[in-house]
Amino acid sequence: MNSDENNSPPLDSALPHDSAAHVDSAHGVAPSEAPHVDMAHAAATSAPFENLPAPLTSVTDDISVPWGWTDLFLFLVLGIAGFFLISLFVGLALAMSGADFHQIQKSPTDINLLSILIQVLLDLGLLAYLAAQMRLRFHSPFWRTIGWRKLDTSRISPPAYYLGLVLSGIVLSIIVALGSALFPPKKELPIQALFQDRYATLLFMLLAVLLAPLVEETIFRGYIYPVIARSLGKVWGILATGALFGLLHASQLWGGWSQIALLVFVGIVLTLARAVSRSVMASFVIHTSYNSLQVIGLLIATHGLRHLPGMP
Repeated sequence: MNSDENNSPPLDSALPHDSAAHVDSAHGVAPSEAPHVDMAHAAATSAPFENLPAPLTSVTDDISVPWGWTDLFLFLVLGIAGFFLISLFVGLALAMSGADFHQIQKSPTDINLLSILIQVLLDLGLLAYLAAQMRLRFHSPFWRTIGWRKLDTSRISPPAYYLGLVLSGIVLSIIVALGSALFPPKKELPIQALFQDRYATLLFMLLAVLLAPLVEETIFRGYIYPVIARSLGKVWGILATGALFGLLHASQLWGGWSQIALLVFVGIVLTLARAVSRSVMASFVIHTSYNSLQVIGLLIATHGLRHLPGMP
């Protein structure tokens, strides 16, 4: 961890020794008369808890991460290089299997399925890289180190907390749907090319709910946000991370500037939830709820994928 991490001393070490003695005597027990503690028994009973995560002790603990800007740059390079290498690997695999590339290029279904396959392999590869970095370089547990901490439900019951997050995702999805309806794109968006086949669309929807929130929250809110917030402050960290999240999807929405702006807004809200809760779990639940309602809306609009918007 960084050297600037807050390491609060134990309470008894912060008091002078005579103050500690005064506290003992105030309770009617002199220091010399304190009850004997069996240290062996105490060690045995506390051993099962020695590996539990330490509680956050300050507002900066959740952004005091052992990686920095150089690591983010290397991660970006790895993502770009990984995309081309995986694409090359998939192409070689198809060539070795005797696939007809001309036929594939004429089939929107095949192109969409290959695009989804490449994206899935890239996502899993990036997660594997981060897990290896946490374990091998920083010698830390992957999920907890990258921000997947248990939500603090001391002030509200866990069911109410999670229900609030789910409802937040639903409200966010409705806001985006209304904004997109008020400011519709003036031309067909690139993402609509994915909706030309039921199988590719169904696979896309499943990944939008089951994989995309996990990968994107881990990368953006877990890996990128702490570095920006630590360097520029939490406000700029929230805004910059949200903007990066929205711009990542710009290629799918190119030409729909209002839709890109709405996704930037979604990214800011998700990052705000992570900053306030100090856990990626909060933004993950909201993101999953948001994507789920988007998928349900698509199913309703297409009458169960029978009338897809991209179909001729």
